[in-house]
Amino acid sequence: MKFRQFLFLMISLIVVMGLAACSQNSSQKIKLAEVTRSIFYAPQYVALEKGFFAEEGLEVELTTTWGGDKTMTALLTGGADIALVGSETSIYVHAQGATDPVINFAQLTQTDGTFLVAREKVENFSWEQLKGSTFLGQRKGGMPQMVGEFVLKKHGIDPHKDTNLIQNVDFANIPNAFASGTGDYVQLFEPTASIFEKEGKGYIVASFGTESGHVPYTTFMAKKSFINENQEVIEKFTRAIYKAQIWVEEQSASEIAKVIAPYFEDTDLSIIETVIDRYKSQGSFATNPILDEEEWNNLQDIMDEAGELPARIDYQTLVNTQIAKKVMSE
Repeated sequence: MKFRQFLFLMISLIVVMGLAACSQNSSQKIKLAEVTRSIFYAPQYVALEKGFFAEEGLEVELTTTWGGDKTMTALLTGGADIALVGSETSIYVHAQGATDPVINFAQLTQTDGTFLVAREKVENFSWEQLKGSTFLGQRKGGMPQMVGEFVLKKHGIDPHKDTNLIQNVDFANIPNAFASGTGDYVQLFEPTASIFEKEGKGYIVASFGTESGHVPYTTFMAKKSFINENQEVIEKFTRAIYKAQIWVEEQSASEIAKVIAPYFEDTDLSIIETVIDRYKSQGSFATNPILDEEEWNNLQDIMDEAGELPARIDYQTLVNTQIAKKVMSE
């Protein structure tokens, strides 16, 4: 083989190897912070496990930040590119005069995710039965607490006057407090509510999600500057979420449970399935990523009723539906 032929072959080989390396390393890394680890966020884990993000060329690094304040701190300081958290946090940030506001661009859940659990089995439950009881609620200022009080007031119950309301227990300790004997009723997230029911520690009697109507309970959001500078990335991310939402809508609770089980290693598969079935039956999982104006206004009504709304914010100011609509029209 002549030297020129050999040289040409070597250059060709180097080019091919270089292109292969580029294709392997072409994925865009995204730092995603979730406010907590919850079966409530099933479509997100489906997008990860089914490879929907990977199909879009995204390498998503998921971190659980355990709390709305920590999640927003991560987002605002660059520790996260995208956050999954309650939409109320974007309102709080805006009210503090943020020069780079946090924008809601894709909705994941559209109802509250908590349930009312009674210590004793209740036949023919009515909300009136809470009057005079000890109610172990969620921490003040968070969406679960605001929705809880909103629902009670909707049923003619002033939680501060008609119940012995306990709100000074940390979020992580609420289940233990109830299990130890505190409260006649408690507001709990899944899977704790179903686990308590299975173990005979409590009984689910009502759903706050069903009672409160549609709200942007958890949405994906990013700083306005990040969205403007990474339009294609946000589109790809939203497209992956939409694929997962369609998949979750079409699949059985059993099939969904098997896919997301790796994210809940300490939870029995049967409990995961029960929780997913409950959330699916009450329409908690958004079937598309659009956060509509009615939901936004309902959120602010709930916050206002709780005395936690710093100012009413126009829908267009903190919500971007253009990306979701584009993805859905493809």
